[in-house]
Amino acid sequence: MPRSATDYINSVRDGRVVYYRGKRVDDITTHPIISIAVRHAADLFDVKDRLYDDPNYGRISRYFKVPKNTNDLLERHKLIYEDTLRFDGLFNIVQAIGSDALFSLMIIARKVDRKYGTNYYDRVMKYYEYVVKNDLAIAVAQTDVKGNRAKRPHEQEDRDMYLRVVEVRDDGIVVNGAKIHTTQGPVANEIIVLPYRAMVEGDRDYAVAFAVPANAKGLKFIVRPVLEYDGNPNAVNAASRFEVESLTIFDHVFVPWDRVFMFREWDLAGQLAWTFATYHRFTAISYRAATANLYLGAALYAARANGIENAPHVRDWLVQMIMYKEIMRMGAMAAALEPWIDEGIAIPNPIYTNVSKLYANAHFIDVVHGLIDIAGGLIATMPSHDDYANPEERQYISKYLRGAVDGDTRYKVMSLVRELGASHLVGYLLTAMIHAEGSEAASKIGMLREYNYKEAEELINKILSKIKL
Repeated sequence: MPRSATDYINSVRDGRVVYYRGKRVDDITTHPIISIAVRHAADLFDVKDRLYDDPNYGRISRYFKVPKNTNDLLERHKLIYEDTLRFDGLFNIVQAIGSDALFSLMIIARKVDRKYGTNYYDRVMKYYEYVVKNDLAIAVAQTDVKGNRAKRPHEQEDRDMYLRVVEVRDDGIVVNGAKIHTTQGPVANEIIVLPYRAMVEGDRDYAVAFAVPANAKGLKFIVRPVLEYDGNPNAVNAASRFEVESLTIFDHVFVPWDRVFMFREWDLAGQLAWTFATYHRFTAISYRAATANLYLGAALYAARANGIENAPHVRDWLVQMIMYKEIMRMGAMAAALEPWIDEGIAIPNPIYTNVSKLYANAHFIDVVHGLIDIAGGLIATMPSHDDYANPEERQYISKYLRGAVDGDTRYKVMSLVRELGASHLVGYLLTAMIHAEGSEAASKIGMLREYNYKEAEELINKILSKIKL
């Protein structure tokens, strides 16, 4: 049944093994840093229009609505976009990424079943029912640590550089290894594990997909230091909202058969990885369009505070920011308008999805550049919040930092801009906007593999046929 924020928070007090800055965290809901990521995830459960009436499962989260057509994908884009705006420009991943994975598993499980006579689809649907009826928060662990990137999984000197099956039992399998970049894994209810790449027969022990609860025995989360907030008294947006990533250790974790969705079907591992990546990149361009509003709005307010809103260079930067945002939205809408239908499920058009994702990869740095240029060097040199809180200093800061607006207003605007353009947060975001949801190289590989050159080839053949030699 649908859960509240309180229900979710209570559900993650379950003895999971989480480490932060070298110490075991006894309760993630009360930890001074991780609890903020918990509260951010919890806010999703109190969104009033998050639910819909499903004909098979009753009242469930819209995130888990299986897309069948263009309208379903457009609704999904709108859902992710609007929720990102609702949460101050920060994506809330805990049901978006899990549903991306579940849709992918539904499609690929049918293909594996037809080829090998397995029953993965029934397992996936049973697990899907469990997830939607319990309204769970899901993280996805896909990216392996990879070791030597020039070698395949089975060629690694240390075989655990990709997560693998190390034992097969009558009641399930045992896996060992690690996944990295697991967003909100430490605060999720369940972890879905997917293969990272295409594989060859020698990699068969690495071709595995499954789900485990976050408190499974042997599962450990080592959380990144949240530098945008931890030890930063000048945090603004990051003081109340961020998500955490982890190095996720699978130390001989047992998985029962009913939660295993791929087991040594190496020839379809790449297709599962690709399908998930396509869904998740559609999610990416949907939330990135909303996040762009954070930078566009901050740039506009900074320009007004500085009295340069109509300056030619400012107008040029604003146009670039508008283009960045709207190209994301256009790409998502185009991907929804021309979906690929596979096993009765709509997949966002991978070409339009990857084109938009690549644009985001390449041009987010331009958005940051524009914000810094409009705001000026003050965002790197301005006094701290501690200084502003001291009445002896504040009278001077407020007087001398005024612009086209009063000093208090300009200081507040520039405090936010400092966070977005000159802090640990922007370093994190620059990395994420290049690598999250797949690197630029991964998007290019996917686009080149799936692109249909037929029109271009026919045009050239038509012209070449006219040449008389």
